[in-house]
Amino acid sequence: MALEPPTLDDGRQLWALARISDLDVNSPYAYVLWCRDFAATSLVARDSTGTIRGFVTGYVRPDAPDTYFLWQVAVDPAFRGRRLARRMLDRISSCITERGIRYLEATVTPGNTASRALFASFARARSAALSWTPLFDRGHFPAELPEQHEPEDLVRIGPLR
Repeated sequence: MALEPPTLDDGRQLWALARISDLDVNSPYAYVLWCRDFAATSLVARDSTGTIRGFVTGYVRPDAPDTYFLWQVAVDPAFRGRRLARRMLDRISSCITERGIRYLEATVTPGNTASRALFASFARARSAALSWTPLFDRGHFPAELPEQHEPEDLVRIGPLR
């Protein structure tokens, strides 16, 4: 599995993969734009046929240039249980620490035990501090959504070495 930055042509596959994953799905335009503007801080896991089986999207926070915000992690359901999410997280961590970034942040809903375990394992492996704090409550999201959006807790990991 090749782990590499996305290309502009990958936006369609990221959107399709997000749709079959347990993610909030953004517009197709957002994924295409992401592949253009944030390719240097994102990556895809591409199998031998060129099909994307996973992705990590993220960016350096403008008001905290030592902090990487991980936006989404997705793994094709047929490729789960193979530690692909962890391999992608390890690779993106190597890329961002080479750029001097010392902290990784993400938001996770309280019920997302898989993501919580992923981040806890990642922090332990790096002997980095891990903290969880409430960030967004239900009131931050539109009440008109078909299902009420869960709150989101902020995970902060670091300093990364």
